[in-house]
Amino acid sequence: MADTKKKYIEAIGRRKTAVARVRLFEGGKGNFEVNEKEANVFFPVYEHQEMLTAPFAAVGQDGKFDVTVHVRGGGINGQAESVRLGVARALEKYNPEFRASLKKLGFLKRDDRKRERKKPGLKAARRAPQWSKR
Repeated sequence: MADTKKKYIEAIGRRKTAVARVRLFEGGKGNFEVNEKEANVFFPVYEHQEMLTAPFAAVGQDGKFDVTVHVRGGGINGQAESVRLGVARALEKYNPEFRASLKKLGFLKRDDRKRERKKPGLKAARRAPQWSKR
């Protein structure tokens, strides 16, 4: 668990309705906590675990930071993507030279697509009721 009295870099990541508040603690051992649980417990799917650590691998900073994340809203995939964006933004704050490699891999890009709202008279956002000739 990261000591909250240490100096940290904070950033926000968002995706769909998920919002992640990420804190990087410099000089750590590579501990990664999400909502006060180990990252591999909170995100049991391997692809999501890789997504979280991809920004560190992109800039060659594996295991040099302790990370704590508070993530709310959305589903598991949206939460993982919001954490990745938050980590990438925090790394960019830490060292602006990392921007080029993070941007090249698309880690600094905010995916703003959200679920389209349901319209009246329709069964879903665009799905019309079944049409019957008679």
